[in-house]
Amino acid sequence: MADRLHWWSAVAGLDLVQYGTEADAETIKDTAVAQPLLVAAGMAAGSVLFPGSETPSARLGAVAGHSVGEITAAAFAGVLSPEQAVAFVRQRGLAMAGAAAQTATGMCAVLGGEPDEVAAKIAEHGLTAANNNGGGQIVAAGTVEQLEAFKADPPAKARIIALSVAGAFHTEHMAAGVERLARLAPGLTVQDPQTAYVSNADGKTVDGGAEVLSRLVSQVANPVRWDLCMEALERLGATCVIEVPPAGTLTNLVKRNLKGVATLALKTPDDLDKARELIAEHAAPEGTAS
Repeated sequence: MADRLHWWSAVAGLDLVQYGTEADAETIKDTAVAQPLLVAAGMAAGSVLFPGSETPSARLGAVAGHSVGEITAAAFAGVLSPEQAVAFVRQRGLAMAGAAAQTATGMCAVLGGEPDEVAAKIAEHGLTAANNNGGGQIVAAGTVEQLEAFKADPPAKARIIALSVAGAFHTEHMAAGVERLARLAPGLTVQDPQTAYVSNADGKTVDGGAEVLSRLVSQVANPVRWDLCMEALERLGATCVIEVPPAGTLTNLVKRNLKGVATLALKTPDDLDKARELIAEHAAPEGTAS
């Protein structure tokens, strides 16, 4: 695994091993660094769980990711090679960091409240519902001034939590990032997904590699509908969901929204044996098509 991480570091032009093991939290908070780390960590976990395979798609019934996690999902589905995924996410991180630097923006989580009232209050303050995570969890995004006004005038029965992010991701403030990625994307040769690929845009499964790539570009400035992704996983008959590192947040959302589905947040090497047990129980047998 170390050899592969060193190779991905060369592709990214970023020492992922050093940043992932030695850098402090403030350093890796930089979205241009954090995003490649996130994708590399997820793909590394996939390589350990499905050794000897470029993509684990044959064992998986479906893949889905949240925001930058969609790139990891695209690699798992065979749409992007690991090298393409690392190169693309590095450019995505740089593009979004550049867009975030243009205006002081941010994001906050809105927990609870009546959905219609929360949506109306977000719109009233000129904010965007950048993430709908299901279970009464919305992430609002916009300028610092808009967010301060929103905190002072929150929806009834809702709790507001400021998020430590570089900018208002998945909003119009990321338009410059979309433009940069749109110029680069035509240089990638992609494959069609080899398993069901669930899109953040609308929870639909996408069959074509070109469309997956197009959605990866446009999602930078468009809301993440994780609520619809979970509905899709239920519709597809998911019996087990394993979240690759850094894991925990999506697992908790799945637990609350998909009752009866086995879950595992793969956080440390200590979780690998349990993950392998779940794969043996729920995944398609080796050598079969997904």
